[in-house]
Amino acid sequence: MSLYTTSADVSGLLPDTIGELVVQPVTAASVAMQVAAVVTTGTHTYRVPIVTEDPTAAWTAEGAEISPSDATLAELTVTPRKVAGLTIISRELANDSSPRAQEIVGQGLARDIAKQIDAAFFGTNVTNAGPPVVRNDNQPTGLLDLTGYQSVETGASITNTDPFAEALSKAERVGATITAFVAHPTTVLTLAKVKKATGSNEPLLGNDPTAPTKRTVLGVPLHSSPAVAAGDIWAIPIERVQVVLREDVTLDVDASAYFSSDRIGVRATLRVGFAFPQEAAVIRLHDVP
Repeated sequence: MSLYTTSADVSGLLPDTIGELVVQPVTAASVAMQVAAVVTTGTHTYRVPIVTEDPTAAWTAEGAEISPSDATLAELTVTPRKVAGLTIISRELANDSSPRAQEIVGQGLARDIAKQIDAAFFGTNVTNAGPPVVRNDNQPTGLLDLTGYQSVETGASITNTDPFAEALSKAERVGATITAFVAHPTTVLTLAKVKKATGSNEPLLGNDPTAPTKRTVLGVPLHSSPAVAAGDIWAIPIERVQVVLREDVTLDVDASAYFSSDRIGVRATLRVGFAFPQEAAVIRLHDVP
């Protein structure tokens, strides 16, 4: 499908209707890249060292030999996968619009790439639960693919902050600190309607006075993402979760493939993977079957 000057859905690209357009980059549009540490590797594979057992210390007498000990190390290897989008516009649309249509369309592709990243991060690459289990090897594994995350039972509904306090405690037991909660917009709305006590109008969720649109639970920011399953809430420690980029988003514009029809192709690509070096530090709050 192509976009032309006569297309009803591109009127905003034309000079007579174009207004100020502010498009955030992928790193700002993706919730996953807001709650996880973002690493740009520049290599085909990215290796994350994991300390599975710390070296030991002991009380030692004055002048006595100190017993040496070694840390036990492991390694997690991440190979970024490619997410890409391609759209086609007419040269007339590209020439008759300001700013240039291919730039705006390319930015739209970048926003959709951000959606794809979130869908993969908070989801799974399993295409058939099997048996046998079938996975999409072109997509990185996500949070739902982890086998070592901890769970907090929420029941059918959350009426207080107890599940969140339990999630914070479970993360602390493995040496992690939860820096963000992420839930589906409908789940966030449900939580926003919960009051702190019967007969009270004070909401359960807290607000940051410096950013009124942001919500917090027990002082931890609560993010909203349609990529999270309704009813689920993920508790994320930023130091134990990574989004690994091969490089930043690449945007290419080329007319050679569409020479005979005088059209222009706009392509956006990004290679990305996810690293969860300490799965037990990630907490899933949900209604456990």
